[in-house]
Amino acid sequence: MKNTINTVLEQDLDTKARFNAIINDYHNLVTRKNEEILDISGLFSRYKYPIVTAQHIPVHWRFDLDPANNPYGLERIGVNATFNAGAIRWNNKYVICVRVEGKDRKSYFAFAESDNGVDNFMFWDKPLVVPETENPDINVYDMRLTLHEDGYVYGIFCTERKDPNAKPGDTSSAVANAGIIRSKDMVSWERLPDLISTSQQRNVTIHPEFVNGKYALYTRPQDGFIDTGSGGGIGLGFVEDMEYPEVKDEQIINPKIYHTIYELKNGQGASPIKTKEGWLHLAHGVRNTAAGLRYVLYMFVTHLEDVTKVIHQPAGYFMAPNDDEIHGDVGNVLFTNGWIANDAGEVFIYYASSDTRTHVATSSIPKLLDYCKNTPKDKFHTNGSVETIVDLIESNKKFI
Repeated sequence: MKNTINTVLEQDLDTKARFNAIINDYHNLVTRKNEEILDISGLFSRYKYPIVTAQHIPVHWRFDLDPANNPYGLERIGVNATFNAGAIRWNNKYVICVRVEGKDRKSYFAFAESDNGVDNFMFWDKPLVVPETENPDINVYDMRLTLHEDGYVYGIFCTERKDPNAKPGDTSSAVANAGIIRSKDMVSWERLPDLISTSQQRNVTIHPEFVNGKYALYTRPQDGFIDTGSGGGIGLGFVEDMEYPEVKDEQIINPKIYHTIYELKNGQGASPIKTKEGWLHLAHGVRNTAAGLRYVLYMFVTHLEDVTKVIHQPAGYFMAPNDDEIHGDVGNVLFTNGWIANDAGEVFIYYASSDTRTHVATSSIPKLLDYCKNTPKDKFHTNGSVETIVDLIESNKKFI
């Protein structure tokens, strides 16, 4: 008996030491300063470290810290990835709503905040428990957060459920739609009905102002859960009342186009940012390659009064995965559904790489407007691209 007791005590001591080491490592991780790295393009700065990874999830969300219950100090609730974060400026903090994917494949939302927007993100006390409709969500992900002029913060996310028309034995077919919650304090959330439209929907977010007295929603209609089919492109639809969110008069304002970085599908990122020269948009574009799908980010600007009208759109991508970001759960992917413009005109772009981790890039409204206005448009054929290069060469001769 004595030997048994001594063994248990030694094991308990080792477990406490292991927990202390884990907690110490966690503290060092979340308090680490980030380092700005200006991209060669001059358009933005990346940062050396991802701002949120699976290891940033609080220790007490993952481990049972009671040595009596967990004598080996094992992780009980594992995290696979942290990505596709919505973002909002709230109470003078940079707040992100992270999609946390557990090892069980279920995603949930967790808020984290930072004083400067580039490092030291600390999670709030608990993950968000999303209110449900009568048809419970099987999975939720990719929250967009928008403060609307009606006074509510809207959180619009993808809700996924099993396809009720799936054949027997088919355990993968699903149906996607836009789930909607709203709040005035970012703590208590009200669930509204899911978006009512004629197709499956992803990448939905709300325009921050009324348009002709109506709510305007950016959409991405598609025929199926994965394939856009005859749908696709970034749409804009109007809703009379968010308590009955039926999209009417939906139109595609930014279509898919052959042999571009958005030929297979494209979707709105976060809600656009208002500037004196138009609404700045950040979106993702997808094309197919021999190695699989490639997701990149691109930009365009819509008219201040007529939000259906694209007035500037540079050719090609704004950001693509670098040598580190290209690797992950789903490789060769950049995706964004959150950005913040502060009062100084700085822009914080929260993006995910390869469905694995969350990063930040910074730029400014003047720089992004210059990029969108003065970068040549896509002429959609090779000779057109070469003509654009030749024009630049000719105009630069006086400086060489």
